Amino acid sequence: MSQGTLYIVATPIGNLADASPRALETLAQCDLVACEDTRTTRGLLSRHGISAHTLSLHAHNERSAGERLLEALRQGKRVAVVSDAGTPAISDPGALLVAAAHREGFRVIPIPGPNAAVAAYSASGYTAERFLFAGFLPATRAARRKALADLEIAWPLIFYEAPHRVLETVEDLVERYGADREIVIARELTKMFEEIARMPLGAAHAWLGAEQHRQQGEFVLVLGPGAPQPSKEVAEGERVLAVLLEALSPGEAARLAARISGESKNKLYEKALELAGREKKTVR
Repeated sequence: MSQGTLYIVATPIGNLADASPRALETLAQCDLVACEDTRTTRGLLSRHGISAHTLSLHAHNERSAGERLLEALRQGKRVAVVSDAGTPAISDPGALLVAAAHREGFRVIPIPGPNAAVAAYSASGYTAERFLFAGFLPATRAARRKALADLEIAWPLIFYEAPHRVLETVEDLVERYGADREIVIARELTKMFEEIARMPLGAAHAWLGAEQHRQQGEFVLVLGPGAPQPSKEVAEGERVLAVLLEALSPGEAARLAARISGESKNKLYEKALELAGREKKTVR
């Protein structure tokens, strides 16, 4: 019996014409297609004349349905996983099944294609060398603010958001990162009413409220790069250094601050000289 193969197939995020020839060929050849909502996937399959057995695989049944799919793989069948839109297992079901397939030694093949986060970032115009995909933030305001408090990085940040929470989320982003940091709001990507707008965070709430339709559809929020933030080691080293300089020479204070914080002694010594120079000017 041949070994089963699991295909991770990216499907359109809105415009059905974005389905790649390879994705369609793979779906047509598979024995079973696992999908979030069988009705949504059947719409895509029927548009392209594909008859395939489908099985529901969503957040609430991923473990139980996953066992049925693993059994199909054990029988040597070809199984495809799709989400309602975009690439499976990225803020969508599929990762648990993929992990299980790897554990059992089945071949896992990605069929790349549309992804809302990457599409929005490509249209943002930010030139940072890296970004962080943060997915969906928590639904409640308190949990969302706590999650944002942990995102202390200067890279662009990419979020998915639901229309009924987008205004609150923008307010929390302003509170966390300031009104001047830029954001790109991408809604309804690849669909008829697609909009992509770049603006300061402080203007985002008014932009969303200017037209009723702007709070409808699916959102990707791309927060632009911020000012570099010091690492925990640097921040702690400088805090300790400032205290030690009250009683020690710059060299000794830098040496002890480096041992306590883990920050570079040379960098702390340069900082100590800078602080000592400021102190001298203040005394004069």
